[in-house]
Amino acid sequence: MSSVVIYCRSGFENDAAAEITFQAAEQGFAGYVKTKPNTGIVVYECFDASHGEEIIKKVDFKNMVFARQWFTGTLVDNMPLEDRVTAIVEAAAEFPECGDLRVETPDTNEGKELSKFCKKISTPLKKSLEKRSKVTRELAEKKPVMHVLFLANDSAYVGYSYTFNNSPFFMGIPRLRMPNDAPSRSTLKLDEAFNVFIPPHEAEERMQPGMRGVDLGACPGGWTYQLVRRGMFVSAIDNGPMNDDLMETGQVKHFRVDGFKYRPEKRNIQWLVCDMVEKPAKVTNLMIDWAVNAYAKELIFNLKLPMKKRFDSVYECLKMIKEELEKYGVSYELQAKHLYHDREEVTVHLNVTKVPQSLYS
Repeated sequence: MSSVVIYCRSGFENDAAAEITFQAAEQGFAGYVKTKPNTGIVVYECFDASHGEEIIKKVDFKNMVFARQWFTGTLVDNMPLEDRVTAIVEAAAEFPECGDLRVETPDTNEGKELSKFCKKISTPLKKSLEKRSKVTRELAEKKPVMHVLFLANDSAYVGYSYTFNNSPFFMGIPRLRMPNDAPSRSTLKLDEAFNVFIPPHEAEERMQPGMRGVDLGACPGGWTYQLVRRGMFVSAIDNGPMNDDLMETGQVKHFRVDGFKYRPEKRNIQWLVCDMVEKPAKVTNLMIDWAVNAYAKELIFNLKLPMKKRFDSVYECLKMIKEELEKYGVSYELQAKHLYHDREEVTVHLNVTKVPQSLYS
């Protein structure tokens, strides 16, 4: 199939379009983008009909910042309202057998109006696909995922993605609850980041109780809260006041210091988190300093986006991180994502796996 369908945040279609064009070209694929403002989706049309599947295999989804989810598929339009199931099943006739079915909508107000209909059609559609051996009865995690993305009650993109290179979440959005005792809604940003960036089978080892964390720009404590609830001891760095309940846990020490000037006395920090409002290049340079000097092993931080050229801004910061760490011989893993709970910002995860001791000894 020639189409690659990408889910993104409404209003960020141009950034998602620039990204898929760049990433596809990096792998030697050519095509053009179809999108409309505030629709929450981007469609990349390949010049070669076989390249849609190749893109979702070869372009690393982890490198896609603005994409929440993607699949290769085809548009099924003008479906008869009395039998949309048959139209979808026929469109999937040449698909591989899939291990899951996700009937979804764009994350827009128009999409939300279709959500009840999607739930209603999901059961009869799955049964029909099972009869045709296009979807397994039980969840099969290693098989492709079939996506039916409804744009209207008679129009949907129908396709599939691969579990080794997609988002595991429905609509690409982790479902999180706002904790009643959290100091601010920003807490959900870090909670989502942990869910997206840390594989479930590694979470227990990489976020152990007793670990030490630092929160730069901490007040009132939304991000500190997520570290504390995972049993960590946190140095909260901010000139402003911290939430009283967090301070009473005994797991938080508050330092009234500028987050750009603070450095820890010991190199025993597992997690550095940072959600300071500052130019993205300035925050990026600060994070590079922490990584090169081995002050922290894993870093999660937000880059506040400019009004224009958001794609360019993010990719320039990521390029800066890669160039600087490679220059100093630092081994690392890097991923960035425009998360569901992000607004005009992108969240970055930097896992520092090895730092030459000569850099800081």
